[in-house]
Amino acid sequence: MPWRSRSPAETRAAAAALARAAGPEGLVVILVGDLGAGKTVFAKGLAEGLGIAAERVASPTFVIASEYTGTGGRRFVHVDAYRIGSEAELEAAGLLDWLAPGVLVAVEWGDRLRAALPADALEVRLAAAGPEASARSAASAQPAASARPGAAQRKQAPSEASVSEVRELEARAGGPLSAAALARWSEWRRAQEGGARDTPASP
Repeated sequence: MPWRSRSPAETRAAAAALARAAGPEGLVVILVGDLGAGKTVFAKGLAEGLGIAAERVASPTFVIASEYTGTGGRRFVHVDAYRIGSEAELEAAGLLDWLAPGVLVAVEWGDRLRAALPADALEVRLAAAGPEASARSAASAQPAASARPGAAQRKQAPSEASVSEVRELEARAGGPLSAAALARWSEWRRAQEGGARDTPASP
């Protein structure tokens, strides 16, 4: 399911729709993309879809994971795996608790530890659109181990002014649970696109 988001607000709206499309069983969303691609923006949107204020959600880099409670007691866990060097570290941080039924889990940089996460997860890839995209991809190519605390290399956010707000997004389901959520999310997307086509052009 590929599409283009024209702004951070549009990315958040799409993520909020995904949170609402997730079933009561819960869902693991693996967020993949270069530095500044919009993973945390997407996580904020997921939170909003559960009735959690977006401003409460920030990158949990130094605490690994942050947990929030949304409308109706729905749990949202926001994980940043950038500095996690092994599957054992991820499990020690609380992985099994995060994967409890009914929990919506968003894992930034989850592709680095994909084997530790459920196969039935929804992978959402985000990429900057435009000429700056290829120049930015090398920034996140370093191995996960080199990004652990105390290493010389640190995660650096790019200058806001140099980054296009347009993002290319692509979602892939890894099993029946995530496929069902993706199907419901796709229906929302088609409705959005249909509404845009039906809107008269400004004179």
